[in-house]
Amino acid sequence: MEVTIYHNPACGTSRNTLALIRHAGIEPQVIEYLQHPPSRDRLIGLIRNAGLTVREAVREKGTPYQELGLDNPELSDDTLLDAMIREPILINRPLVETPMGVRLCRPSEVVLDLLPPVTKPFIKEDGEVVIDESGRYVR
Repeated sequence: MEVTIYHNPACGTSRNTLALIRHAGIEPQVIEYLQHPPSRDRLIGLIRNAGLTVREAVREKGTPYQELGLDNPELSDDTLLDAMIREPILINRPLVETPMGVRLCRPSEVVLDLLPPVTKPFIKEDGEVVIDESGRYVR
């Protein structure tokens, strides 16, 4: 299965998502999007295929969102996309693409919707159980 993750290794959610993909026995294409941001067309496609609005795909926390005035509800999608391309930290993460679709994997276990069934126990970095010893997803 081909899997691509737009990853930020400094982000715990992104690290947990990557770990879940690997836990499923898949070695994904890892794109560290801060160093290698997607093209505008690629970003538009990811956002659309994930079922998000452009505004939902903009990350606020830990970014220059406020300083750039991106909280203005009258800003167009084009203006938001321009900001995301100029400042890739504004792209919400992690975005994961598989043959089963594209999702913004927040929380990280959203990635399970895009993978074959995972039944081996999995615990996040912070100790939260995602898949228990019986192989059941813990919600």
